[in-house]
Amino acid sequence: MTMGNLSRRDLLKLIGGGAAALALPGFAAPATASARSSHRPPPGKRKFTSPAVEAEIARVQAKIGDPELRWMFGNCYPNTLDTTVQMDTLHGKPDTFVITGDIDAMWLRDSSAQVWPYLPLAAKDASLRRLYRGLIHRHAACITIDPYANAFLPDPRGRTTLDWAQHDLTDMQPGVAERKWEIDSLCWTIRIAHGYWKATGDRVPFDDDWRGAMHLVLATFRAQQRKHGPGPYHFQRASAVPTDTVPLGGYGNPALPVGMIFSMFRPSDDACIYPLFVPANAFAVVSLRQLAEMARALHGDAAFAADCEALAAEVQAALEQHAVMHEGGADFWAYEVDGYGNQLSMDDANVPSLLALPYLGFCARGDARYQRTRARAWGARNPYFFRGKAAEGIGGPHEGLRMIWPMSLMVRALTSADAGEIRQCLHWLKTTHAGTGFMHEAFDQDDPAHFTRPWFAWANSLFGELIAGLAHHHPELLR
Repeated sequence: MTMGNLSRRDLLKLIGGGAAALALPGFAAPATASARSSHRPPPGKRKFTSPAVEAEIARVQAKIGDPELRWMFGNCYPNTLDTTVQMDTLHGKPDTFVITGDIDAMWLRDSSAQVWPYLPLAAKDASLRRLYRGLIHRHAACITIDPYANAFLPDPRGRTTLDWAQHDLTDMQPGVAERKWEIDSLCWTIRIAHGYWKATGDRVPFDDDWRGAMHLVLATFRAQQRKHGPGPYHFQRASAVPTDTVPLGGYGNPALPVGMIFSMFRPSDDACIYPLFVPANAFAVVSLRQLAEMARALHGDAAFAADCEALAAEVQAALEQHAVMHEGGADFWAYEVDGYGNQLSMDDANVPSLLALPYLGFCARGDARYQRTRARAWGARNPYFFRGKAAEGIGGPHEGLRMIWPMSLMVRALTSADAGEIRQCLHWLKTTHAGTGFMHEAFDQDDPAHFTRPWFAWANSLFGELIAGLAHHHPELLR
């Protein structure tokens, strides 16, 4: 079977370990404790180099006493820049295209998250500022092509090269790699734009094209409140995997238009059961308020800012009314709801998740309702929480039972104020990478050598973000 005939899931399972994985640019063969040489590409083969990032690697590594964590940080933190960034120009502007790693396409979500950890360095590094300007321009161009798509091609005029998306029943546009409607795709683009603006004060990338794309974001969110019918989006796929397609003609399971935004897919790219996906709606509340702040400050657009704030308030009110579950006198957040009273209690490792709500800025990590939700997510009440010989953590339907996602361990540490809990997460992370020095998509709860995606740049970036943050705020946890 050739690579071109593989489905996405088959491809990722094939490269999950063994000889097939060894040729991937972001992957190196397992190393022993006595052979911790850098697994980065040689300098001449790196896709992008930042003097500020190189200095940060040295600064952080000097604070890490644990040799395994020090080595892993050196591999993971720059992995996105080393292996996934393509710099060019598009429509006369800087252009940055960021692939996920082992899939040669750009997800709006992943590309935003992959470069998030370098934001604190952008103000003092012109090369990084060009990278962010290019990515913000590219995101605007992608949203203008299709605000419902989750993944895009380098060529805005090309036809999807993803084998599994070739025959999807949806309104596929040139330049689109995959067209799964996920609220968070648009939220992530706002998050990285807002984060870049706050970190640098740079106004250059926020031109009329970007402004038009943001108006399209708001219009899409409004359309997917579905107050006046299902709206234009539909999606179906012939697949043996039920979570790869959407029921009822591609419009999703029934839900009432209660003010929340409908999402057909989760950030795992798995279909929602109930279309009112709570973590993404919470993320939208945060993103809309960030967009309102930018509209006022950058464009003096008070009317658009007010529209964004009005939708944020409406979604938050609907979350309070329909997305809160009650049991034994306590309340906590549901994962998905339908407005009829049906509520799904679970959590998935992919962000946005219930576990990640403080990380995304929706609530404080000490918030009582969040703490109750967190306890349920990280325990037996969550059907996708797994505990084994190697570790415990959250997975999801995407890779199935027993498979823990390192991302869940990182998010738990990022949202924790408990030193013991953070140390435990660090221990699991450094003992489950199967000697590769990189983070993976998922690993078996009892056998970390059984893992998926040896070249998964988002997970590497998130690990780098965690370690860099600890080095700055809690260096004692790295000694």
